[in-house]
Amino acid sequence: MTAVAPREALPPGEARALFRGGTSSPTAGWCAGYTQTNLIAVPADWAYDVLLFCQRNPKPCPVLDVTDPGSTTTALAPGADLRTDAPRYRVWENGRLVEEPRDVTHAWRGDLVTFLIGCSFTFESALADAGVPLRHIDQGRNVAMYRTSRECRPAGRMHGPMVVSMRQIPLELVGTASRLSALMPSVHGGPVHIGDPGALGIEDLTRPDFGDPVEAEPGDVPVYWACGVTPQTALMASRPPFAITHAPGHMLITDARDTDYRIG
Repeated sequence: MTAVAPREALPPGEARALFRGGTSSPTAGWCAGYTQTNLIAVPADWAYDVLLFCQRNPKPCPVLDVTDPGSTTTALAPGADLRTDAPRYRVWENGRLVEEPRDVTHAWRGDLVTFLIGCSFTFESALADAGVPLRHIDQGRNVAMYRTSRECRPAGRMHGPMVVSMRQIPLELVGTASRLSALMPSVHGGPVHIGDPGALGIEDLTRPDFGDPVEAEPGDVPVYWACGVTPQTALMASRPPFAITHAPGHMLITDARDTDYRIG
C-alpha cells in the first residue's frame, strides 16, 4: 500500500487530486507553505461589479487572479480545474444557496468569470512557524467566521457586510500574529479588530455564521481578520441570477508559495 503524506506535507497537486476524487475537508493546515484562495464565479455581465467591489474593499477582497469568461483554469495553479479541484462548492441562484456539491462541472457556464481572492489560511504557516497556536487546526475544526456590522463600500449592484475570521491567540503572541500577518497584505494583512466581539456587532462567538466554533484556552484573546467569504455575503445581499463559490473554509490550494505574497 502506498503511504499518503500528512495533509500539511502534501504537494498542492496531490491535494487537488484528492479533492477531485471526492475527498471533502476544510483546507486549514493542508499543503503548508502554499497559497489558498477563495473562489467566486459570476456571469460576465456581473464581473465588473465584483471587480469594483473588490477594488473598493481590498482588505476583505484581495484579488489574486481573474479568469477570462468561461475559463476553468488559473495561472496560480497550472493544470488545476476550477470546477473540480476545491473540496466543496456552493451554487447560488438569485442570492439563494441551491446546492453545495463537491464538483460543479454540471453547473458551469461559458459566461462565468472567476475571481480568486486571497485567504487568511495563507499566513497561518508563518504564524505556526513563529509558535503561534492555531486552535481550529489543533481542534480539527474549520475556522470560525462571522458577519459583522461593518458595511463594505458598495460598488454597482454589489453591497454587503464585511465577514471576519476569528482566531483565539494567546495574549503574549497577539503582537506576533499581528506583525506577521501585516506583512502579507495580499491575503488580508493584519487584524481588523482585537478583543470585544461586540465592537463588530458579533453577539456570540460560540455561534459563527460560517465554519465551526473554536474553544479558547486560558489567556487567549479573540483576534479578527477580514475574510474572503465577504463576497459571498455580498452575493446573498445583491442577488445576481447565478453564481458559484467555494464553500467557506474549503479553499482552492494553488501552486503559488505563501512567501510570494510576503513583503519585507
